[in-house]
Amino acid sequence: MPKMFKLPDDSPPIIPVVVIKDAAKAPKLAEALLAGGIKTIEVTLRSKAALDAIKAITTSVPEIFLGAGTILTGNQLELASNAGAAFFVSPGSTDQLIQAAMQYDQPFLFGAGTASEAMKLREHGFLRLKFFPADGAGGIKTLKGLKGPLPDITFCPTGGINEKNAKNYLDLDNVFSIGGSWIAPTELIEAEAWNEITARAQAASILAASG
Repeated sequence: MPKMFKLPDDSPPIIPVVVIKDAAKAPKLAEALLAGGIKTIEVTLRSKAALDAIKAITTSVPEIFLGAGTILTGNQLELASNAGAAFFVSPGSTDQLIQAAMQYDQPFLFGAGTASEAMKLREHGFLRLKFFPADGAGGIKTLKGLKGPLPDITFCPTGGINEKNAKNYLDLDNVFSIGGSWIAPTELIEAEAWNEITARAQAASILAASG
C-alpha cells in the first residue's frame, strides 16, 4: 500500500509549483515562501538546475516540505529521491511509473484528469491525487462530478489555478490542497523579487485560512 500524501500540520493547503533555473537562488526562494507562511513546495524537473535546487533547499531550509514535480520516468524518480525530495508529483501515470513509485517510501501524487484515470490509481491504493490540468479538465464542475462515484478520493487541483479562483477550489469537499505557479512565477524568481513572493505567499496563506 503506497504512503498517503499528507501536508505538514502547520502548512496551508497551497503548494507553489516552481521552475528554478538557477539553483543558487533556490534557498532564498524557500526562505521567502516560508516567511509568507508557505511550507510546502513542488520544484518541477523542467530545468537543468532542478535537482541541484532540490538539494540546496533540503540542505539549507529543512523546514520546507519539498516535492519533485513533473516526474515522468523511473530514472527521474530515482534522481529526485537521491536529491532529497520528500514527495513526488506527476502530471499523469503509466504502469511503469506506478510500479517504480511502489519501491519508495515517499508519497506520490499521480495526476488524473478523468474518472477512469482516478479509478486505475485507486486500484493501486492511491487515494490522494493531483487533478491535472484542472482548468482544462473541467475544473470545479468536473471535481464536483467525481465526488459522488469516487467519495474516497481527494484531489490537489493544478493547472489554471490562480488567486482569483483558488478559494473556489479549496471550498470543494474532495479537494485537500491546490497547486499553482502564481505565488512564485519564474520571472519573479529570476528577478530575485523575494519581498513580492513573500507578499504573495502571505496573501495565499490568508486566503486558505479564510472561512
